This record gives sequence, C-alpha cells and structure tokens, in this order.
Amino acid sequence: MAIFKRKDIDALDKIYKINLINSCSGFKSANLLGSISTEGVSNVAVFSSVIHLGSNPPTLGFILRPTSVPRNTHKNIKDLGHFTINHIYEEIIEDAHHTSAKYPDNISEFDVTELEEEFKGEFSAPFVKNAPVQMSMKFIEEIYVPSNDVMLIVSQIEELYVNDALLQEDGLINLSIGKVVAINGLDTYTIPTFKKQLSYQRPRK
Repeated sequence: MAIFKRKDIDALDKIYKINLINSCSGFKSANLLGSISTEGVSNVAVFSSVIHLGSNPPTLGFILRPTSVPRNTHKNIKDLGHFTINHIYEEIIEDAHHTSAKYPDNISEFDVTELEEEFKGEFSAPFVKNAPVQMSMKFIEEIYVPSNDVMLIVSQIEELYVNDALLQEDGLINLSIGKVVAINGLDTYTIPTFKKQLSYQRPRK
C-alpha cells in the first residue's frame, strides 16, 4: 500500500498532488449549477462539491474557490439570489465536463454545448433539460473558510423535480435508474450501481 506523509504530499508534483487529494475523499456528486445574469445571459457549470446540510429546512451547500478571479456562477447567485442544481447523467457527461472551461460572462455554456436550458417554476434561473433530478435553490448565506481560502455557499431547496421512474415509495431517489454519474477526482466520471437498501439501524442488544 502506498503511504503519503504530509511532507511527502507537500513535495509532490502539482498535478499529481491535485489528482491525489481530489480523489482520496471518495466519489463526489456530479452536478450542473444553472444561473442567469442580470443581463439575461444563462450560465451553467459543473460542480463536484454539492453536499447535504439538513432536511428541515431542506438545505444544501457547495464549495467555491476564491472570487479574486471572475466567478460567473457566484456573481449570478449573489445578484439574483437563486440558481438551479441538476444531476449529470450518462448521456451528457462530455458536455457537462466542458462547462468547466472558462468563458467570458457574455457567453452561455448552453450555446457552446448540446446542453439545453429549460425554464419552469417560479424562478428565472435555467434548468438543464432532461436532467433526472432538478432543484431550484434559494441563496441563504456564504461562509468563508480562511484556512483553505474557500467559501461554503448555503442554499435551500425551493422546488424539487424528480423523474417518476427514480422515486421510490419511501421517498428514496434511486439515482442508478437514471444513470446519474459521480465524479472521482477532478475529471473521471463513473455510474454507481444500486446494490442494497438497508433499514434504519439500532444498537444490538
């Protein structure tokens, strides 16, 4: 088994270290965040840091790198107060990944990929059409993490759209049915397979 002590990690080649540390935490969610500027330009970008924060109220968070350089998603969210989260599925992996390219704020990633924007519900931010799970999110707060110079963006689910085929009787969204992907590291995509759903666990007597 390979062993990396902290001094070894610090001495690694930059790209090797980025790949190593981004993949060691395990599979991450693969989502497209949709937003729109005050000028009406849609933006969509891939994120692998969306996490569950709480169910009551229904709250999710995601991590943003420093805003010392232009971050269209962050600006749009702060300007309008809402955005969408859309699960990436098998058929759109390559286009979804391409949204990580840095385009000027007057160019929509929807226009340079085969991804289609969809508008519905009470809010103006675009969804990714045909995504099996789509959410309208309301910005709540951002929390700066000085130790790593990142921000945790906290938001609440205002609208949740789920493909009927994925929704089980107990409320579980079976992502495997929709071929929803996960991200391993920065640029490696995988499709998890449903194996077993276990019951709520209590201490053994």
